[in-house]
Amino acid sequence: MSATLSLDQARRIALAAQGLDKGRPAGPVTSRTVGRTFARLQLVQIDSVNVLSRSHFLPFFSRLGNYDRTILQRMSGTHPRRMMEYWAHEASFIRPELFPDLVLWQKRTWVGAGRLEPGLRDSVARQILDVLAMGKPLTAAELTVKIGHVEDRSNENWGWNWNAVKRVLEDLFQDGLISAASRTEQFERRYALTARVLPARPALVEDGRDPVEAMHRLIDAAAYAHGIGTVRCFADYFRIPAKAAADSVEHLLRTGRLEPVSVAGWDRKVFLHTEARLPRRAAGRALLSPFDSLVFERRRLEELFGFHYRIEIYTPEHRRRFGYYVLPFLLGNTIVARVDLKADRTAGKLLVKSAYGEPHAPQATAVELADELELMAEWLGLGDVVVSPVGDLAEPLAVALRRGVGAIRSQGTPATWPVSLP
Repeated sequence: MSATLSLDQARRIALAAQGLDKGRPAGPVTSRTVGRTFARLQLVQIDSVNVLSRSHFLPFFSRLGNYDRTILQRMSGTHPRRMMEYWAHEASFIRPELFPDLVLWQKRTWVGAGRLEPGLRDSVARQILDVLAMGKPLTAAELTVKIGHVEDRSNENWGWNWNAVKRVLEDLFQDGLISAASRTEQFERRYALTARVLPARPALVEDGRDPVEAMHRLIDAAAYAHGIGTVRCFADYFRIPAKAAADSVEHLLRTGRLEPVSVAGWDRKVFLHTEARLPRRAAGRALLSPFDSLVFERRRLEELFGFHYRIEIYTPEHRRRFGYYVLPFLLGNTIVARVDLKADRTAGKLLVKSAYGEPHAPQATAVELADELELMAEWLGLGDVVVSPVGDLAEPLAVALRRGVGAIRSQGTPATWPVSLP
């Protein structure tokens, strides 16, 4: 007989697995603290959108508060690396231990040189590998110049007008032969041979790993990061085939790494990782990146938290419901609001373009969100938080920021919504 969990228990397990069940560290955040958080998450998605902050910086702020972002640059750009880039959920920083397993299962042929003539592809690949074997890490543009490649460029597909060098680089990156040694200020990859990025494993891609065992390790890592979830949840974490993921779930059940459970209101098979923790209460507070691993799998997010969420970056402006770069706001064990944020670095302001409360949000939401936004502004080096009058939470949020959250806290706040602060 499998155990039966309430929805609240499942939430607390999920939040604990993601490091979002309790308050942030009281003291300075060290590289060891960041490393422990990353080991719990297994991966952090990368995205080029920089309207607020690079997306891979935000999950650590959500869990740790004000921290030094150069810690991540050292973890990913200096030896011994504790994080490296590869394809996972999408382009991500992953734990180096997972790299050889992911190489066996990630097949994203659309990103590379599939449309190039084989002779051109092979010639460019040889030249790239020769140059990288002899010198320092280089960007795609620097490699193009270094090997003397010239071609007519097409402007038909905005954002994907890669030349042959960039396309071949993406193939070599997916094959695991080259990796990102670091990133430039413009967020361009500096490519290097994988053997130089991970010198302790020079034969990393050719070490004869069993794909089935690799899948077992990936699903175990995904289940550990979830705490509780379905086959679909676990497969989606690293974007790996669902059928192979289901087979690995069965293996992990037999070996005692997973156990079947039932969750009230869920009509699917659910599995609990044996290292999952059930805290007595969830007392965290966090603004979550649109690319945070807690919100990866939208069906799980809606089933767990009753929160329907879509990223509207690529939606035409007049059709957006909540805004361009909308962050869910987690309070305790509930997602209570969402805010569209932008960092105006020139003016030194954190702009709240819109703020909406969820129907079940407590009156304290505005106060707690104001506190969180001030902490984020401090972390980003911005001097002020400015709220636009868009959304039902905008006015009470502006009042909370204007009056100072401490003054409002002292008045007490009944747990009802909506709110109209004095």
